[in-house]
Amino acid sequence: MTPAIEVSRLVHRYGTVTAVAGIDLEVSPGECFGLLGPNGAGKTTTMEILEGLLTPTSGQVRILGRTWDEGNGDLRERLGVALQETTLADRLTCLEVIRLFRSFHRRGRDPEEVLAQVGLTDKRDAWVMRLSGGQRQRLALATALVGDPDILFLDEPTTGLDPTARRDLWQVVEDALRRGHTCVLTTHSMEEAERLCQRVAILDHGRVIAQGTPAELVATLGASEVVELATDPPLPPAVFAVVPGVHQALPGPRGARLTVDRSSEVLPELIRHAERQGAALASLDIHRATLDDVFLRLTGRSLEADG
Repeated sequence: MTPAIEVSRLVHRYGTVTAVAGIDLEVSPGECFGLLGPNGAGKTTTMEILEGLLTPTSGQVRILGRTWDEGNGDLRERLGVALQETTLADRLTCLEVIRLFRSFHRRGRDPEEVLAQVGLTDKRDAWVMRLSGGQRQRLALATALVGDPDILFLDEPTTGLDPTARRDLWQVVEDALRRGHTCVLTTHSMEEAERLCQRVAILDHGRVIAQGTPAELVATLGASEVVELATDPPLPPAVFAVVPGVHQALPGPRGARLTVDRSSEVLPELIRHAERQGAALASLDIHRATLDDVFLRLTGRSLEADG
C-alpha cells in the first residue's frame, strides 16, 4: 500500500536559522499521525511543507505517491487544512462559508451534512462574527472537511479552547477518522495526542527525537506512574534515585519528578527516605505516565510547559 505521506531527510532554513533539520516520516492511509513538540520545534514549518505552502531547502516529500512538482493542482483538491487561526468573513453565515469552500473543489460533500457533522446545524444562518471561539474552530474544521479530503491537516486545532470546546472538537476529528480520512495533527497537548493519534513523532529543535505509538513511547520510561513531590527543606531529585522502585529521578516544577512501578508501594519508602534526610513531605502528586514524561526524560524539560 502506498503511504499517504513520505518524508525523507527534510530540511528547511530561514536564512541562518534551521527550522527543520533532517526529518524522516511515513504516514499510512487512514492513520492519525501526531507531530508533538514545543513552540519552535519545527511542527508548523513541517506542516506547511507537507501542505505545499513552503518549498523545502532540501529533502523529499511525497503526498499520496506524488511530489508537489508532479501534481500541484490535483493534490490540493485532495487535502483539507485547518489552521490554528482561520479568519473568515464576519458577515457570511456558516452555511455560506461552507458553500464557498465547497465551490473550490470538483468533488465534495453536501454543506448541510458537514455542518451537522461539526455540530453547527443550529448556527447555519448565524454570521461568523456571532460565533464563540469553539464554534469558529468547528467551522474552520468544516471548511477542511467539505472537500472530502484524502488527507486532513490540523495545526493545533484546539489551541485557546476551553475543555468542553476542546472535547467537542476531538469528537469531530474522531468522526472524520471513522470516515477513513488520513490526519496529520500538531499539538502540545499530550491528552489530545494520546486520544486521537495512532502514532506520534516528538520534535525538538527541528529533529525527531522519538517516534512510535503513544503506548510504545510511554513504555520507554520503564514505569507506569510518575510521582511529583516537594519536601521542606527542598531535597535534590538525586536523593530519591536510590529508593527501590524508582526508575528515574528528575527535577520537576515543584521538586522531584520520579518514575516508579507501583506508587502505593514506593510512596511510604519515599517519605521515610526524606525523613532520614531531615526533610518532611510538603506536596505530592501522582499520575499515570504520559508523553510529556517521555519528553522530560529526553530533554530535561516539560513539553506541555514549553508549549
